[in-house]
Amino acid sequence: MPDPALLALIVVVALALAFDFINGFHDTANAIATSVATRVLTPGKAVAMAAILNVVGALTGTAVANTVGRGIVPPEVATQLLVISALISAITWNLVTWYFGIPSSSSHALIFSIVGAGVAAAGFQSIILGGLSRTFEGLFFSPLFGFLGAFALMVLLFWIFARVRPRVVSRIFGRLQVLSAAYMAYSHGLGDAQKTMGVITMALASYYGWTGDEWEVPLWVILAAAGAMGAGTAVGGWRIIETMGLKVVELRPIHGFAAETAAATVIEVASRLGIPVSTTHVISSAIMGVGSTRRLSAVRWGVAGRIVSAWVITLPICTILGWLVYSALHLITGVQ
Repeated sequence: MPDPALLALIVVVALALAFDFINGFHDTANAIATSVATRVLTPGKAVAMAAILNVVGALTGTAVANTVGRGIVPPEVATQLLVISALISAITWNLVTWYFGIPSSSSHALIFSIVGAGVAAAGFQSIILGGLSRTFEGLFFSPLFGFLGAFALMVLLFWIFARVRPRVVSRIFGRLQVLSAAYMAYSHGLGDAQKTMGVITMALASYYGWTGDEWEVPLWVILAAAGAMGAGTAVGGWRIIETMGLKVVELRPIHGFAAETAAATVIEVASRLGIPVSTTHVISSAIMGVGSTRRLSAVRWGVAGRIVSAWVITLPICTILGWLVYSALHLITGVQ
């Protein structure tokens, strides 16, 4: 008879890679919406580029994986059932928000699903407040820096190119935006694929009993997570691309360049510091930032408000959903 613990580990890996795949098509918009909206890239070329660079980015760091994998709940609490419950919760919320075209945060869906399942498994005392506080810092500061960074860069570009004809400016930034879109796709892979690496390694730690210095993200996990995200990105998430790229603010290549460059820089820095941030939050805020430099009415604040509402409700809904899924599975299986 197969080892139940090994079967549970296989289920975790399958669910985690499914989450990463869904994250890829759910968050494709983060990398390519602005370049598609400005018609710098066709949707097909933009998705292909994003898929490749998502993989490249995913291979370049594990600091966020460490935060997610052992910084929210301690390894001794992170049972297979807890990880399975968190993944089911996060996947469910991702699919709901994808269906309705709401650009919510896959990252925070997963993290707060872990929180909810952790509370159900071992109480509030099992949550590592230091890791959770880093998540809240990223949640608050990354959209702020995305907005202000894009706003400031846009003002600087306006000042530099004030005397240049609009047609020339559009031609210059039509080329430069290809680079900024590539930078955004790379940073998206770096930031988002690491969450999946973290939860798979969390499950491996539970199976093998890793603690302390033994906790490390294996190479096969990095490659699997990178591949799953790249495949998901190749599928594309057209509902959210429409919301992000076409409904928040009218964009020209110079705006797209500023938004992508600012957002990608914020994500890059946070990922290197091990702070889990939402690529959705950052690029949404950056798009609003560049739109605000034209005039406040250039931003469709109704759509922007809907996006912000999705950010806010993701935290409690995924916490509750993670708690409910764990409680239900525990009741059905009798497993901790």
